[in-house]
Amino acid sequence: MAQDSSLRAVGWARSLPISSGVTAARDWTRKHLVSLGWERTAPDLVDSVVLAVSELVTNAHAHAGTAAQLILTWDEECLHVTVHDASTQLPQQRHADDSALGGRGLLLVDALADGWQVRRCPRGKDVTACFQPPSPTQAT
Repeated sequence: MAQDSSLRAVGWARSLPISSGVTAARDWTRKHLVSLGWERTAPDLVDSVVLAVSELVTNAHAHAGTAAQLILTWDEECLHVTVHDASTQLPQQRHADDSALGGRGLLLVDALADGWQVRRCPRGKDVTACFQPPSPTQAT
């Protein structure tokens, strides 16, 4: 019997004006991760994804000064978390000293995600982080 090799994916997208705040992004993301059943199978991963979303949306609002588009795509191997903003300036990891109030967002994303990248777009940029849940044998 031949296996179906077609890509199966599910995705969600939401626009987040600066006035909406980051809480809306976190709550919206958590709701979709619950729909995947991850609050039972990978609760620590849910917390990591939500924290990364918070950092990426905060960066879009604070540094780009624009609305952010948050896109979640689950392709059965990786949850791709993409935040798009209208700035063409690429983010740069900073090395904040211990007394700095900010400057650690991308360091956190780097520590939490299985991988991340930045891509220029015609109208801004996308920052995408990939999160791979534990396999069913690892989760037990």
